[in-house]
Amino acid sequence: MAYISNIDLNVMFLSAAVRVALLALLGFSTQTDSATIPGASTVKTTTHAWSTPGGHHYQGVLSSNAVSSELCDPSVESVSGYFNITGTREAAYFYWLFESRADPRSDPLIVWLTGGPGCSSILALFVENGPCYVNEWGNGTVLNPDSWNSNANILWIDQPVGVGFSYGERADYVDGEEGVGEDLYQFLQAFFKANEKYQELAFFIFGESYGGHYAPAAGHRVWEGNQDLVQGDVYINLQGIGIGNGLTDPEIQYAYYPQMSYNNSYGIQAVDEETFNDMQDAVPTCLHLIHRCQHNGGEDFACSVAQVYCNAAIESKYVETGLNVYDIRIPCEVPGLCYDFSRVETFLQNPEVLCALGVSPKAGEWQSCNMEVNKDFRADFMKNMQDKLVPLVDSGVAVLIYAGDADFICNWYGNEAWTRALEWTGQDEFLVAEDMPWKLSDGVEAGMVRTAKGFTFLRVYGA
Repeated sequence: MAYISNIDLNVMFLSAAVRVALLALLGFSTQTDSATIPGASTVKTTTHAWSTPGGHHYQGVLSSNAVSSELCDPSVESVSGYFNITGTREAAYFYWLFESRADPRSDPLIVWLTGGPGCSSILALFVENGPCYVNEWGNGTVLNPDSWNSNANILWIDQPVGVGFSYGERADYVDGEEGVGEDLYQFLQAFFKANEKYQELAFFIFGESYGGHYAPAAGHRVWEGNQDLVQGDVYINLQGIGIGNGLTDPEIQYAYYPQMSYNNSYGIQAVDEETFNDMQDAVPTCLHLIHRCQHNGGEDFACSVAQVYCNAAIESKYVETGLNVYDIRIPCEVPGLCYDFSRVETFLQNPEVLCALGVSPKAGEWQSCNMEVNKDFRADFMKNMQDKLVPLVDSGVAVLIYAGDADFICNWYGNEAWTRALEWTGQDEFLVAEDMPWKLSDGVEAGMVRTAKGFTFLRVYGA
């Protein structure tokens, strides 16, 4: 069995102090129930046009719908909307923005990208780092006092096309990072043109799990656009990239699945010694196939073969134990994502909620993950993305790679290894930098951190 869904949920287990401290690394400076579901407001639109080097012309229309504070967070302004792209069959991206609870006119702006590939960022909003959770009945929300919008404006976007409330015809689906980066860049152009008040704010891109592919692709496209700004476009004030338990350099990371299964820091032997040895024996072939994926021009067949072999010979051995792939300390509760998201599904299938958010009827029924999109990225899965970060960090864009040490699927061993191997102008300084205890404001040691010249690796304990 090959395990191909790669969403990472361990951020939901972080304490409030840990979440605030995570944001601080990149320079970021009581519960109530609500079952009242307000109606939709007036929709505003902004247009943005662009052309590709191949001569294709597109026009995007960004709509914004003011969402009543009663739906989720009563303390801030919130807008949702679509980015509809003319020139495609019917591609449309859904987003939901919440302003900062502290100082929305000076706090940074974050765009959040959930992984999968194919999983909804709106899922993260309701179960990980958003302003509210869905209550136990699925008919209202509970305020999250530890939300990331406590100190930042944050925008969750369902992408690629076909994920969450985003929609399009099958021909509109993208299957690789070039399409992901391009569509996100054009969305951001439209967003900043429509919202000039955010243009001067520090801007950050965060991704989790397969966001380890998305965030470098999007960040690199933004950096590229800033280097050669098209007349009429907006300079995007990109200050940092954050990746949580991401899949970024599979050619290095896949070598660490056996260790995480058998010799991890928790002393949990998820597999027996014979299975561990089988996993270790499969690593050289796996890495050879991943290497071929990089050096055959990213040829789809070679990359797909690598994905199928490595997941079947290595990753699936852990999955078959029944333990949670996002937390080796607990069992997997339900097949696939291991957690029960039925209350979120109930809430996001409520017609009144859909009306309040301005969701298009073309979007269909919300699902946590679209497995058709997941399959489309099979050839993209094993492509290394870490090199996309090099020009960014070399030019002063901060990069934070953080990893909870209980996560199996994109474990901290592999993430630490690729950060050490990354070739960039500050590599020597990073390699000799000392691993320092990472402490919260109350003095509690919550992890270990290594940093040099704006590039940081953080291991978070118990997450």
